[in-house]
Amino acid sequence: MAQRTSLRLRVVPGTTHPGVVGRLGDAWKVRVTAPPEAGKANEAVLTMLADVLGIERRHLALTSGRGSRDKVVALTGLTHEDADARLTAAAKGAAA
Repeated sequence: MAQRTSLRLRVVPGTTHPGVVGRLGDAWKVRVTAPPEAGKANEAVLTMLADVLGIERRHLALTSGRGSRDKVVALTGLTHEDADARLTAAAKGAAA
């Protein structure tokens, strides 16, 4: 059976430097270049997460926060620990 988990995100849309910023309480702060209109930022978040986590985009689904900066994304194929480790690595890589 495939691993399932969810991630809490704080999204900053419309930035010039996209990527994983780091932890913000129990959420991950991420930035995307897409504007917060017509679902563009939501789609950009899911595409960026798929790339960072090394999973296919179809394994991610926005479950909460469509019109908010605070979002919950469900993912299949990784444990919560694996997802955290990959996001931590991405945040450290962005800070370098």
